[in-house]
Amino acid sequence: MKENIVRIGSIGLGRWAHTLARAAQKTGNIDLALCFDPVKEIAEQFSNEFHCAVSSSLEDILNSDEIDGVIIATPHSTHAKLVCEAASFKKDIFIEKPFTLNVEDAQNCISVAKENNIILQVGHKRRWINANKKLKELVDTGELGVVHHLEANYSKPIMQKPKDNWRNNPLESPAGGMTALGIHMVDLLYYLVGTAKRLSAFSKKLHGKSNLDDVTSILFEFENGQTGYVATSVVVPFNLSAAVYGTKANAWSYDDGKKMYFQTNDESSRKEISIETNDCVMEELKHFAECIISRETPLVSGKEGLEIIATLEAILESSNMAKVVELNQFR
Repeated sequence: MKENIVRIGSIGLGRWAHTLARAAQKTGNIDLALCFDPVKEIAEQFSNEFHCAVSSSLEDILNSDEIDGVIIATPHSTHAKLVCEAASFKKDIFIEKPFTLNVEDAQNCISVAKENNIILQVGHKRRWINANKKLKELVDTGELGVVHHLEANYSKPIMQKPKDNWRNNPLESPAGGMTALGIHMVDLLYYLVGTAKRLSAFSKKLHGKSNLDDVTSILFEFENGQTGYVATSVVVPFNLSAAVYGTKANAWSYDDGKKMYFQTNDESSRKEISIETNDCVMEELKHFAECIISRETPLVSGKEGLEIIATLEAILESSNMAKVVELNQFR
């Protein structure tokens, strides 16, 4: 580390790794120094684009004194192994969501990170969107009154014409769009009002063009008493929105935070309110670097990541067994 600049290595260099790299270069406190991908041509292309050195192997990048931490953006099933390996090399870790694919692996990753005293941040980026932070402020200040219900939807037609790749594998993407899309919104609702007590879920194929479930819907009861639901589809047009309904007012974050709406209980319709948009990926990576420097726990640590994986397991159980399930069974 030099002059409050953290040196980072990127592991897994697909499409999203490019987005993360561009965001990292905007932070002002990250130097993207190394990269690694098992496909040499991919690594060389990434290196040329982002002006970082290519590591010859996973062990080479993890063992390098040239970096302080790593960004991991690889297929979901590889996350647990890579987190534990990076932690054992004393590298701070930013791991893309989903943290892991089961609770046991998540717990193990948290334990290894703690044993090695490393920073572990999970990439649930939508906590950094200004509109979502405004929703949190409205909830916490009581401006909405007593919150009764929450809603969120993240859908887009990513499986209308599915490619034959790892994302089209139900083992990598259980419950359809939940791992790619829906768990972002579950984490957002947890950020707003706390975790769920129990849930009931449906996940099924209707369109049937891919190997995944087309649509997944979950009804929640939160620990603090509110109800809510999250829906995700991988075949319908784009929708990314969240809403909070209270006894004094309702509020909406719409189009991934590009617009906000507000409605008091004496108004017959909602009105748009001004909100400044921001780069949430840049902000979450800047936060990661700040946590490396300060050694403070990230806003979305392994603990928060574990809650989402417990929820994912509960969704699968509920959908498969057609029953309401308690989250404590999975934590």
